[in-house]
This record gives sequence, structure tokens and C-alpha cells, in this order.
Amino acid sequence: MENGKCLAEEEDDLYSGYNDYNPTFDAEELDNDEGFQQAVRTNQGRRPPLTGTAIGGWSIGTSFGSRIPMTSSMGRPMTGAVQDGTARPMTAVRAAGYTPSLTRGLTFDTLGQSIGPAPPLESKNDDTPEEKIKILEKKVNDLIEESCLAHSQGALQLALEKAKEAGRKERALGGEREQCGTADHINTDLTYSVLFNLANQYENNDMCPEALNTYQVIVKNMFYNAGRLKVNMANIYVKQKNYPKAIKLYRMALDQISNYHKEMRIKILQNIGVVFVRMGQYSNAITSFEHIMSESPNIRTGFNLILCYYGTGDMERMKKAFQKLISVPLGIDEEYKYIPINDDARANMVIEAIKNDKLHQMERERKSLAEKFIMTAAKLIAHRSSRIETSFTAGFDWCVDMVKSSQYIELANDLEINKAITYLRQRDFNQLEAVETLKPFEKKDSRVKSAAATNLSFLYFLEKDYDQADRYADLAMNADRYNPAALINKGNAVFVKQDYKKAAEFYKEALRNDSSCTEALYNLGLTYKKRNCLEEALICFLKLHAILRNSAQAMYQLANLYERMEDPQQAIDWLMQLISVTPTDPHVLAKLGELYDAEGDKSQAFQYYSESFRHFPSNIYVIEWLGAYYIETQFYEKAIQYFERATLIQPTQVKWQLMVASCSRRSGNYQKALETYKDIHQKSPENIECLRFLVRLCSDMGLKEVQDYATKLKKVEKMKEIREQRMKSGKEASASGRRPESREGSTGSDSGRSSRSTSSKGERLNAKLRSLPGSNEPYEASSPRELDASYIDPLGPQMERPKTAARKRLEEDDFADEELGDDLLPE
Repeated sequence: MENGKCLAEEEDDLYSGYNDYNPTFDAEELDNDEGFQQAVRTNQGRRPPLTGTAIGGWSIGTSFGSRIPMTSSMGRPMTGAVQDGTARPMTAVRAAGYTPSLTRGLTFDTLGQSIGPAPPLESKNDDTPEEKIKILEKKVNDLIEESCLAHSQGALQLALEKAKEAGRKERALGGEREQCGTADHINTDLTYSVLFNLANQYENNDMCPEALNTYQVIVKNMFYNAGRLKVNMANIYVKQKNYPKAIKLYRMALDQISNYHKEMRIKILQNIGVVFVRMGQYSNAITSFEHIMSESPNIRTGFNLILCYYGTGDMERMKKAFQKLISVPLGIDEEYKYIPINDDARANMVIEAIKNDKLHQMERERKSLAEKFIMTAAKLIAHRSSRIETSFTAGFDWCVDMVKSSQYIELANDLEINKAITYLRQRDFNQLEAVETLKPFEKKDSRVKSAAATNLSFLYFLEKDYDQADRYADLAMNADRYNPAALINKGNAVFVKQDYKKAAEFYKEALRNDSSCTEALYNLGLTYKKRNCLEEALICFLKLHAILRNSAQAMYQLANLYERMEDPQQAIDWLMQLISVTPTDPHVLAKLGELYDAEGDKSQAFQYYSESFRHFPSNIYVIEWLGAYYIETQFYEKAIQYFERATLIQPTQVKWQLMVASCSRRSGNYQKALETYKDIHQKSPENIECLRFLVRLCSDMGLKEVQDYATKLKKVEKMKEIREQRMKSGKEASASGRRPESREGSTGSDSGRSSRSTSSKGERLNAKLRSLPGSNEPYEASSPRELDASYIDPLGPQMERPKTAARKRLEEDDFADEELGDDLLPE
């Protein structure tokens, strides 16, 4: 039985291994097996050594908690170690990883992964002198960079503060080196950078003395190439207009720069020549410029040389310099390089990429500058030739011939057009030289044709030949529809025909072609103003003011628009801005006075009217306002001065002399008032107002002439009444279709007498009222009865005077009761 039992147990042992589960072969849990994932990530492809508590021949792993790996999953022993733990060498070379000091049981590790992570780096001690010096140097460099960055952003004051702080740090760095005993190892480059940046920031902030002192420190310490900084010092002296000192420093810098640096020497010579020009020493400037043109010619120097010859009046040398100028190579590519090629798509893409790059922009700017210099030089030669040959035509023609044989052949047409424009500026329309010069260009290419037609249209517009101006504007538009000047001329030609809507369309098209065309914007605003579209006009002039901040025309139009829109405060604000630009414009000052007067601010109105009168003492409107202001404030002597000036300006206007007489009476000078009235009566014997004033003044003063003046007054009033009746009857006859009957003999006399006898006193007073002046009446009535009906004194009541006997008789007498003979006719 024992044998049977053992056999049964042995039979059971035969199948005992089949039910055991080895987690190593669980493919579904490999993602969660940290040991497997680490083996995949390592280059040896082995699991890490097991850790945990050993249970018999098994060990509890850490990857799956209670999962127990089998012994067979550990793999076979490594080939680099034997079972007893003694590492055997693979080769005799030590670099293969064999180390005799390895203990038994260690595996062969070629990459040293079993050593573990490297120890942490030791922290540096910042208290050492070397570290302090390095930290200070870094701070100084950072401050210099911050200063330069602030300068590039326009923060000049901040850049200067950073530069000063960098200087302080650099001096602290020097003291630190002295304490460490390493003063011999001073970083001269850092010191140079600090001083140079500080000098630049001083110069940028217009602190010229400080900048010069800093540059002087650099130069005296004999830094490498410090002599070049004398150019910077000379530039500062030029800014200070200390030209002799600048010349001296430029020459010192020139002496310290070797001939190897040719370009630098040429630039210094250019500066020397420019300074000589500013000093008026053209001969010395010519010497510098001629040397440059012989060594390394350039456009700017050639133009400056022509200017110097123009200043000395040397026409022949001007022409030679012009020939050198047009022969200077520009060093730019031809324009055909940027023309697209139809067949090659890749080449077209390259052309589009470089068509407007920085290099091409620089080339265009250089070419434009050269053309500008050549055109200006040609004008100078033409002007100089006009002094010699009494005509600028010969000089222009010579320049055109020279340009045609040079690389600037396309400028020949522009010179011809400039010749015509010169005629226009001289207002030489009678000779029609401008027209004769421009008309041949009608058959040229489109660009030149459009420019010529535009100028012709402008010329005819100035001559008020609007039909020809319209025709040439059409011609210019057909040649170049994108020419804003042609569209403006067309709009002007339509504007004068009062077709404002169509004119506005042309101005808008010009703005679409060139949004910065200020002429089109101004004209468009005027067009809207003519059409009473005040809001649209306001928008146009506000845009124009944003482009041209100091445009007096735009400011005045804005003020006028706000006035028409009944916003006087805005109008005053714009006029205040306008007088800041043109402080002596009398019309603007008068307009300000008018607006303040309308607002009721008499003191401000008086101030601006007075300023307007000071700059232009002939404005009648201003004189009248100032005289009335002094009358209101009862300063009659002051008012007399303004009315006397008005009398000088308008001697035929009797009202100014009447106002002088009235102011004299108001001031108590009755004798002068009487003399003034007599003088007025002598010049204008039929003036009813003067006679009435004479009657009243003589009655007040008790003079004997009162009856004579009263008789004359009756006669003049009667003649005026007769004239009015004749005019009235003539109007009635013309209205009824019949001619008026002529009065003859006593018939007419009787009819006239009967009309006078039957007319009421109210009608006669109304006739007198119509014959009197309005608000400028300088004298009051002699009685309250007549005051209510005929006389109104704007100057206020007069102080009471004692009535004389003659005045009482006049008050009791009714001038209309006396009959005037029909035989008395006006002279």
C-alpha cells in the first residue's frame, strides 16, 4: 500500500507543472509590467534586478504586487561572469571593461550603468573675488545692451540713465580689481564700450559739452583706433556751429587714418567740404570736392561741386562739373532685370520675390536722388546762363544735349518739361514759350505726353481759357488715367462750369489713385461746400488737417464750416489754431473779433479787432467797430481818431465826417463840432442831416446863422419831396401803362401847392424819417415831439442845456408850414 501510495503521488507529480501559471508570459499585462517596459527602453534588453523578500527559491517582485516570477524567467547567466562570481576577462585590453579589482559576483558593465547617477555639482561660491568680478562685468554688459535698446526705441532719457549706470558699475569693477590685486588685468574693451556708449547717449540728448568731455577721455587714454572718434567730436562742433574747431578735428582724424581705409577718408573729406561751404569758403570746399571727384566720384559730391561753382559764378567749370556728374556710375542693375518672363514660371516667382525687396528699394532711392541732383543742377546752369545771356533757354538746351548722350537719357524729356514750367513760374504767358515747349510732347510716349498735357491744361486754366484747359486735361487723362494731376485739372475745368457733382467724381478718382494728393482733397472739400454738404466737407478738411498740420487754408475752411454749422465755439478754436500759424493775418484776427462780438464777449472782441487794426489799419469794417466801441464806452476822443482815419480812406462818405462832428460834440468841444458841420455843408450843401445838425447846434449855442441854415434846410427838404413825388408818379404811370403828364406853368405850381397843403404832418415826418440816417445818427432832436417821429440818437441822451430864445422859436415853428416857391430848383 505504501508502494501504491507513492505511485499515486508520483503519477500526480507528472502533471503538476501544467497548471502552474507564469506571469512572465502574460502578454496582456506587458504594458503594466514596469520591468519589461524598462527592459524595452534599455539598450541591453534585460529586466532590472529583482528586489523584495525571498521565499524559498522565489522572490516577490514589485511590478505586479503578489506576482511571483519563475526562476527560468531570469535567463541564463551572463557570459562575462562564471557561476562562482569571479569575473573573467574578455580580452587583455583594459578598455574592454575588465578590472582586476572587481569583486566576485559583479557583472560585466561596459557602459558603467551599474555605477549609478553622477553626484550633484558643487555650488559655486559667489563670495570669491573672481566670481564678483565676473558678475560685475556681466551687469555692465547688460546695462550697455539695455541702453542701446532704449535708444533704438526712442527713449533717449532712459538710454542715458542706463549708460550712466553702466559707467558707475564699471568704476566699481575697477575698484574691485584693485582690491583683489588684479588691476593689471583690466578689460579695456569693456571700458571703451562704456565710455563710447555714454558719449553717444550724451550727444543724442543734446548734451554736447558732456559728450565732448567723454570723447576726450577716450582719446587721451590712447585706446585702439580712438583717433576715429575725433570725427564724432567734429560732428558735435558742427552742430554747435563752431566750424573752425570742426575743421581742425576732421583734419586730425584724417591724419590718423591710413590710406588703406579709403572710403573713410573720402567721407571725412566730404564733411570738410560741407563745413567750408557753410563757412562761405567756396574755394577751399572746391579743393576738397575736386579731390574726391578725382579719387572716388559720387553723385552727392558732384552736385556739391556744382553748387560751389555756382556760388563763385564760374559758368565754364559748372558745365565741366555737370559732365562729371552725369558720368558717375550708379552701380545698380538695369530695370529689365525685374521684367517677368512669360515662359519660365520659376524665374517669374524669383522676380516677384525680389521686385520690391530692400535692395531694389535702395536702388530706386539712389536713382531718384541722382535724377533730382541732375535736374537741380540743370536749373542752376540755366539760371546762371540767364544772367550771362539774358535767357535761361540756352542753359537748358545745353543740359538737354548733355543728358541725351549720357546714361540718363530719359531725363531729357523731363528737362524740356521743366523748361516749360520755368516759363510758367515766370508768368511769361505772352510769349507762349511754355506752350511752344510743351506741345511737341503730345506725340511722345504716354508718360511724357501726360505730363506735358497736364502742364498745358494748368497753363490754360491760369489764363482762364477753360475750354483749352478741359481739352488738354482730357488728353492727359487718355494718356495716363492714373495721373492724379490730370484728374484734378479736369475736375477744376468742370468746377468752374458749376458742375460740382461731376467735379467731385474726378477729385475722388484722383484720391483713389493717390490717397496723399492734398490738392484733390482740398478741392473736394470746396466742392462739398459749394453743394452745401457741410458734413462731407468737414470730413475732407479734417483729413487734410491730419496730413498737413500747419496748413492755414485747411484751418480757415474748418473754422468757416463750423461757423456755417452754427457752432461758434469750434470756429473760435480753429481760428485760434490758425493765428498760432499766421499770427499777423488781419482778416483772421478780425474774424475772431466778430465771433467774440456775436458771443457777447466785448473785451475779447476789442482785443482781436485792435490787433487786426494794428496789422492792417485800412479795414473799414474794423475801424467802424472800434469807433462804435469807444462811443459805447464814452471815450469819444479815441473814437474821433478812428472816424478820421475812415474819412481818409473814404473821403466821399459823409457819414464818417458826421460821426467825427458828433464825437466832438459829445466830448464837449462844440466849437470844433460846429466847424466840422460847416465844412461838411460846404462840401455837401444838399445834405439834409448836416443842415439839421447845424440848425440845432446853432440854436443851442445862440448863433445868428440859425435862421439861414433853417431856410436852407426847408428848401432842401422841399426839393427832396418834389423829387420823391416825381419818382412816385413816374412809377405809377409806368405801372398803369401811361406816361406821366408834364406840369407846365401855374398848373404845376398849383398842383404842387395843393399837395403840400393837403398832406398831413405825419406824412411829412415819415418823409423826414426816410431821409435821415439809420443807427449812425450822431445828434438828437431839438424837441421830444420830433424825437418820437424822426430822430433817434444811438449815442445816448445828451446832457440838458439851457434853451435860448432862438431855440424856443424854432421849437414852436413848424418848418413844413412855410411855402417854398416852385421856382427854386436844386443846383
